[in-house]
Amino acid sequence: MRLLFMRHGQTNYNLLGLCNGDPARDVHLTDTGIQQAMQAAEQLKTQRLDLILVSELPRTRQTAEIVNRTHQAEIRVHPAINDIRSGCEDRPVAEYQTAIAGDRLRGKVNDGESLLEYKQRVMDFLLWLQQQSWPCVLVVAHEETLRVVTAHFEHLPDEAMPDLHFANCQILSYTAP
Repeated sequence: MRLLFMRHGQTNYNLLGLCNGDPARDVHLTDTGIQQAMQAAEQLKTQRLDLILVSELPRTRQTAEIVNRTHQAEIRVHPAINDIRSGCEDRPVAEYQTAIAGDRLRGKVNDGESLLEYKQRVMDFLLWLQQQSWPCVLVVAHEETLRVVTAHFEHLPDEAMPDLHFANCQILSYTAP
């Protein structure tokens, strides 16, 4: 199975430097984010996509719909790939990062989840995904998701995850058994 993972396009919250894990918030692609998604669509135009999986956060569906204009694949929502629950909804990302700086793997704020807790959620999703029979799946998700996925497929230690960074609409490709 070929697995493609992509971070969503730039959002209004990216520009403001704010945390968002709540699908009900008005977080949407900027004009730049739309352009990024269109560029990703161009990169993927010859790639067969059997299914596109997105989180419940609208920015992933918005990105997927732009990419899907040339594919017409089914788009399905999977809540396991929602962004990390930071516990800092609508607060600056810098505030969240400062709050967990003492332990970037286990640290958490308020009712949020730690990176290791989030990793378990994403690993459960990967296990489910690898049990499916689609030849090629595009997963449009979040930077934290790509951190976990990259560490998993590239056999990196957990400690490497916080230092992995991905651009908006960056595409990763892996082969799963």
